Amino acid sequence: MSTRRHKVLPKAEILIEALPWLTRHHGKTVVIKFGGNAMVDEDLKAAFAQDVVFLRHAGLKPVVVHGGGPQISAHLDRLGLVSEFKAGLRVTTDEAMDVVRMVLAGQVQRELVGLLNRHGPLAVGMTGEDAHTMTATKRYAHIDGERVDIGRVGEITEVDAGAVQALLDDGRIPVISSIARSADDGHVYNINADTAAAALAAALGAETLMVLTDVEGLYEDWPHSDDVISRLTARELERLLPDLASGMVPKMEGCLYAVRNGVRTARVIDGRVQHSILLEIFTDEGIGTMVVPDEDRDGGQDGDEGKDRA
Repeated sequence: MSTRRHKVLPKAEILIEALPWLTRHHGKTVVIKFGGNAMVDEDLKAAFAQDVVFLRHAGLKPVVVHGGGPQISAHLDRLGLVSEFKAGLRVTTDEAMDVVRMVLAGQVQRELVGLLNRHGPLAVGMTGEDAHTMTATKRYAHIDGERVDIGRVGEITEVDAGAVQALLDDGRIPVISSIARSADDGHVYNINADTAAAALAAALGAETLMVLTDVEGLYEDWPHSDDVISRLTARELERLLPDLASGMVPKMEGCLYAVRNGVRTARVIDGRVQHSILLEIFTDEGIGTMVVPDEDRDGGQDGDEGKDRA
């Protein structure tokens, strides 16, 4: 066999490995929460955009939901405003909320839409405010049993995915900033992007929720071990939640909510790895941690539970 054939054969094998997963996911909606280091590293941002466009051209329907913690903190610092956190949530004054709104919808979203649209007229930016996609109510933190006011931080009370679905039906890639308006007081609230992505995935009846993080997945016994749990059911995850590190709680709560509300699988994957989305969806092994509904433990439904996640 020629040297050239030796070089190209592995490429063909990779493509063939992807075939059953292309078939499995064709036409399905995938909601991706964009966050962590992938949001601030230029190479990772470019790779993320390539992955999302690849999904679209492979016949999937990707939706991107994003926050912008690092960018918000940087902008608040430039304005001389203190970033304060209570119970893992950013204390969001009225003044800080103006910054949050501007950074999410005017900076992070626009940059991401621009990266995606380098590959064609695909991405459309919107916020949870648009078309009442997300409606929120004021959220309080709970510290030592006391309810603490943390300002303009909200929790989702309702999702109307009609506008997002219309964009998907038109072949577009919705890019959604995690802010929402309250029907009670008319204020705009900052929403945790993990929570927003999970709620939207459920409302869309998505096949998969993918949450990008700065770790390999959910660790089995952190900090004593860095072994990653490759797959677990909703019930198993629920038992682990009280002992998780605070940063992982909203991500795993989002995964739990998603699979208990109609989403086929939820995955936490390492956004520091270039093309981690493609590796997770289109290879036999997959990476990260996958959460499935309780009935899937015995292989009750076909699909991703067939992946080698030992």
